[in-house]
Order: sequence, then C-alpha cells, then structure tokens
Amino acid sequence: MLISQEDIPKDWQTLLGDYFASSAWLALQANLRSELQTHPELVRPEAKNFFNALRLTPVDQVKVVILGQDPYHSPGLAQGLAFSIPSDVLTNSRAFPSSLRNIRKALALEGFGNLPHGDLHHWASQGVLLLNTALSVKLGEAGSHANIGWSSLVNQLICALAMQKPHLVWMLWGGHAQSKLSLIEKGQDQLILRSSHPSGLGVFKTDRPFLKPGGQESCGHFTKANQWLLAHDQSKINWV
Repeated sequence: MLISQEDIPKDWQTLLGDYFASSAWLALQANLRSELQTHPELVRPEAKNFFNALRLTPVDQVKVVILGQDPYHSPGLAQGLAFSIPSDVLTNSRAFPSSLRNIRKALALEGFGNLPHGDLHHWASQGVLLLNTALSVKLGEAGSHANIGWSSLVNQLICALAMQKPHLVWMLWGGHAQSKLSLIEKGQDQLILRSSHPSGLGVFKTDRPFLKPGGQESCGHFTKANQWLLAHDQSKINWV
C-alpha cells in the first residue's frame, strides 16, 4: 500500500505547502510502504487512520493542539488521535492507559466532571487537534516508528500552523512534546502550556507536574485553555 499526498485532507495539504516535493516526504512514503508490505497486521493504527487527527479537525477549526508521542502500541487502542481510545474500553480495566486516567483526574480536579470514557472524538470535533509526532507504531513496540520519517511531516505541520494561526493553545506534556517548542515559538501570540507527561508516575515529576504531588491539584491546563479562548473571542471547549 502506498501512502500518498491525497490521503491527507486538502486543507492540510495546502498548509504543508511544498513539503510534498521534498526528499523527506519520498523517504517517509518508502519507509511506510516497506512497513505495510512486510507486516501490515502489526502496524497501528490501520493505515486508513494515520491522518485521522487531520481529517477530524480541519485547519480553520483548530483552537487547541495537544501533542502526543506515538499511537498506543497495545491491541485495540490506537485510533489515529493522540491519547484517544475506543469508548468500549472500560475506565476501570487494565487496558485503560495511565495517561488517560490522569487526564480524567485532572479534568475532575479542575471542576469539569468525570470523562465517561477514553474516546476523545468530541474534543477533535470542537477544534482540539490530537496530534502524535509519529503517526504509526508497530504493535507491542513503543517508539518503533519514531525514526521512519514522520517527524519531517509533523514538524512542518506544527511550524506552519503556529505561523499561520495566532491565538492557538498548545499543550505540551513531557519532554518529547516540549522538544517542538522552538517550532511553535515562531508563531504569534500562542499560549504554550507545559507540564510533565500524564502517564504513570511521571505525572508528578519535573518542576511543572501534570498533577501536583499527592494528586489533589492539577496543572490547570484545561481551565487555562478555556480562559484563553474566551479572551480571544472563541468558544470554549466542552472537555467532558
């Protein structure tokens, strides 16, 4: 299977400009073709969902960007949306990722209530771009597609988005997301919110913890995002 430019929505193609004429795009296509020909059953999400985040959140609707690292590598979870999983994965099951558990806790601590499940399509439809920095992974191997070329596309996208759209909110959780800071800072009047990553015990680490030690206070990112949006004449996000 060949991943082509036409798999990406037209508005995002326009934003990416001359990227598709680059050697980086050709290399990414070749690497993906190799992965999909060699062991298609191990690639997550399915190829048709690689660009789900772009499909569900058009350029002109983006208000908030949440950067993830790569798709969930456990069976039955990856949807092509950072941090999102199918709604039928029970919140009290072992399959429910720790990052989502802590996102749910932060939302409750900020007064938004309980997120009923881990499917975040309703965020995407409100202008929250749930973008992983690698858009595929091999089943059971976290970070396995980090070096096949996705960074060239995602870096171009992040930079173009920040340059062309003022007043965006960026949620950068963990060192990997924060490595994109210099790209975002090229834009005008962007709200950049940083914290530790919400997964596992890392949630409490760094001088900007996602949840404060003891777990009784959140970093406040969801509240701050809505305050920023309202201050810039945009509708807030219904997080729950």
